[in-house]
Amino acid sequence: SIGVGQYQHDMNKTRLAQTLRGVVEDCVNRVGVDLNTSSASLLSYVSGVNKTIAENIVKYRDDNGQFTKREQLKDVNQLGEKAFEQCAGFLRISDGEYILDNTGVHPESYNAAIKLIQRLGYTVEDVKNSEMC
Repeated sequence: SIGVGQYQHDMNKTRLAQTLRGVVEDCVNRVGVDLNTSSASLLSYVSGVNKTIAENIVKYRDDNGQFTKREQLKDVNQLGEKAFEQCAGFLRISDGEYILDNTGVHPESYNAAIKLIQRLGYTVEDVKNSEMC
């Protein structure tokens, strides 16, 4: 139960719960979450990830160690191609093998992102430092 103010009890409980869930989903999918530190509860708010898949992500991480690249998500039980397509851009891997895995850039757009970065006179490695910000 979450306290959201003195008037929360004046609202319909179902509507309040739906609204709060929507706000959390919006925040999670705008900011993204760290694949290696997020709980199953938090992961379940990511687009394309339900409770079962979130638990399977945590189990995979517990069994195999930290994720080092987004492609490893394809090895998670019950996380199919469609779920990967929906969730990959919202899951971040800090200190992973590939710097773009720690950004909001979806893997299917990596080539376009690389071209844009290069056109601006940078390299993908420059994404790691604050020069581009």
